[in-house]
Amino acid sequence: MSGGPPPFQRFLEQQRETVWRFLAASVGPGDADDCFQETFISALRAYPRLRADSNLRAWVLTIAHRKALDVHRARARGALPVAEPETLAGGAEMAPEMRDRELWEAIEGLPARQRSAVLLRYVGDLPHRDIAAAIGCSEQAARRSLHEGLAKLRKAVIA
Repeated sequence: MSGGPPPFQRFLEQQRETVWRFLAASVGPGDADDCFQETFISALRAYPRLRADSNLRAWVLTIAHRKALDVHRARARGALPVAEPETLAGGAEMAPEMRDRELWEAIEGLPARQRSAVLLRYVGDLPHRDIAAAIGCSEQAARRSLHEGLAKLRKAVIA
């Protein structure tokens, strides 16, 4: 076997579900498709330059995190929607990812760094070191962001 990463198609198949879950949780199902495509297009472009010892999951989730930040920035510049489509459906069966609406609303309400730390840890299953690399801070700051985010979520969901 060569010293490089696996073929891109295998990498895509291995990381697809994790990246999709992270993006759906981070930007919502409506924007997740576009973010997913942009993430893997960016990954494809950079893939030939990866080192053999690269942590592929952390690397692709860092790209996904940056694409999610782009969506959040665009939302901040754009108009605010009147209501979410699922609230307009009136009694329709909710998609599985929307069942814990209160929790997801609390996650969405977290400051960006805390939200990213929580999602990268619990959706992306990344260790603190890789979370720090993804959000551009020290490992200690990543731990603090995760801890503070979880404390806020406990208060919001239990209250």
